Amino acid sequence: MPRAALKTRGRAAFLASWLALLAVALVLAGCSRAEVFRKEAYVFGTRVDLSVYGDDPAAADAAMAAVLQEFDRLHRAYHAWQPSELTALNEALARGETATVSDELAAMLEDAQRIAATSDELFDPALGALVALWGFHADAFKPTRPDPQRLQALLAARPRMADLVIDGTRVSSRNPAVQLDLGGYAKGYALDRAAAILRAQGVANALINIGGNVIALGSKGGQPWRIGIQHPREPAPLATMPLYDGEAVGTSGDYQRFFEMDGRRYAHLLDPRTGEPAHGTQSMTVLVSPRAAAGTLSDAASKPAYLAGEGWRGQLRRFEIDHGLRVDAEGRVEVTRALRARLQFPAPLEVTVVD
Repeated sequence: MPRAALKTRGRAAFLASWLALLAVALVLAGCSRAEVFRKEAYVFGTRVDLSVYGDDPAAADAAMAAVLQEFDRLHRAYHAWQPSELTALNEALARGETATVSDELAAMLEDAQRIAATSDELFDPALGALVALWGFHADAFKPTRPDPQRLQALLAARPRMADLVIDGTRVSSRNPAVQLDLGGYAKGYALDRAAAILRAQGVANALINIGGNVIALGSKGGQPWRIGIQHPREPAPLATMPLYDGEAVGTSGDYQRFFEMDGRRYAHLLDPRTGEPAHGTQSMTVLVSPRAAAGTLSDAASKPAYLAGEGWRGQLRRFEIDHGLRVDAEGRVEVTRALRARLQFPAPLEVTVVD
């Protein structure tokens, strides 16, 4: 073979090898660009953390911005004491009138009614007047007990979600004492809205955290997302665990919205049976497996389980939830067998496992 042909073939082989190596390098470089993009905000009276795993920072930023815009909309639309669609409905209910609400609010109220009935009315967003009576319809809480006569009158009126009459978008109440507060529902609903927005924008891997209410999409580089369960009395995680695609976690506790008076803690989680803040539990965490509205359920179902005290496991069974952890008033930890298998505790801790 002529020398020129050999040189040409040698150059071609070298060029092909070089191009192949370049292609591999570009693929590897593309893989290495994948990272976690984050945004933080303050909405619903708590801190919001958004994390998106991907390789397109502009797309991640746009998707997270859309989520935060939706959170701001929900916060303004369903605020319990600042002017909103919800306060307008409450004013109509107090006057004994029928109000026409948005399709979204009507659907939320129907869902909240169903959850309330399932919980035997321990979950009860109709107690907005009671929440206000305790001073929790304010950004800063004044340490004071409500007037006993007003408290007893409200308990006697027994406002509850079952009093609502929902006919399409027309809402009325058989009981004028009904005043709605969706604080125990809205953060979970916001999680589901965030998940829907991210998926619609092509985001497959993300973690949304609204003050301890968390939902996971996909994974982080092929590994499950990892979250912490807040210790109710220390600025550190009580435990950590992996969270998989579509799973949601909700925690109700006495350590975020509360005041102290005469050496006693009064949290915003009110027991509809007594009209008083519940005192038997420091925190209650539930994990909901992937299902429709998992975020909403994780938020709402943690409330009746918290209020049920020692009966918390029975409340979770009503919602077919197998994963739960309770810290009782003395700091003792109880956890279901299914959730215990997932948890890692940073320090040795005595844990009671329940079925």
